[in-house]
Amino acid sequence: MIKPATITNYVLVSWGSFVVYSYNKGCRQEFGPIAILSSIGIISLFGWAYILALTFSIQDPSYLYDVNNETAGAFVPAQILYDAFHGRYHNAAGAIVLLFVIWGPFFFGGLSVTTSAARVVYALSRDQGVPFSSIRRRVHPKHKVPANAVWLCATICILLGLPILKVNVVTTKTSICTIGWVGGYAVPIFARMVMTEKNFKAGPFYMGKARRPICLIAFLWICYTCSVFLLPTFYPITSNTFNYAPVALGVSLGLIMLWWFLDARKRFKGPVRNVDIHNGK
Repeated sequence: MIKPATITNYVLVSWGSFVVYSYNKGCRQEFGPIAILSSIGIISLFGWAYILALTFSIQDPSYLYDVNNETAGAFVPAQILYDAFHGRYHNAAGAIVLLFVIWGPFFFGGLSVTTSAARVVYALSRDQGVPFSSIRRRVHPKHKVPANAVWLCATICILLGLPILKVNVVTTKTSICTIGWVGGYAVPIFARMVMTEKNFKAGPFYMGKARRPICLIAFLWICYTCSVFLLPTFYPITSNTFNYAPVALGVSLGLIMLWWFLDARKRFKGPVRNVDIHNGK
């Protein structure tokens, strides 16, 4: 009950695309927050409707996890759709079509995260904050995008996806990616909570007195969900059902800290100014 309630966090990455689009198109500042709220509302509405449809389509709950069923008990939504269409129409074509409603968000969510990761790699490369920064910060002369940073992130995604061919690491991948993506927002939210009002300049979309309670709820929810994603999801725990997210997170943080002490702290001094300010303006 706990894990399904939190695992939907990864689908919320779609709002980032709305924000980036409104920013690159030069829209007014309030359009970004409006896009965030609108996308979350749309996701909640259609997602809830889709979940209700799946729930009322269940015919035999015990058969969904049976290793002898059509999906080997590994993909419950697909099995629900298969039972519904095959039982009524004796054909599973409709189930395959509706599965694209699930696969589509997976693909576009991954695409959005990869794009954001490439933007971060490019930004840190300009500040000499990642290895081989001189290569990662190069911009393609024709397409005007940091192609090397994009290919780096895409290659890492492909390599991380290869183990799924032999080992059931879907839960681990979803967990570690969600922790990295959602957990990153805990930092600015916490900073806003402890920042004094005299050091904060409010934008056109401001929550007023409700800002601190909302930030507190958001921060606690992020901490809670990140903790849940580190827990095992199946019992008994075996090498094939073990949630490797804590291991992957620990190894990643360990390598980052090691690289920081050995090399990065000597070169990375924070954001590098790339725009000159004249006459104090």
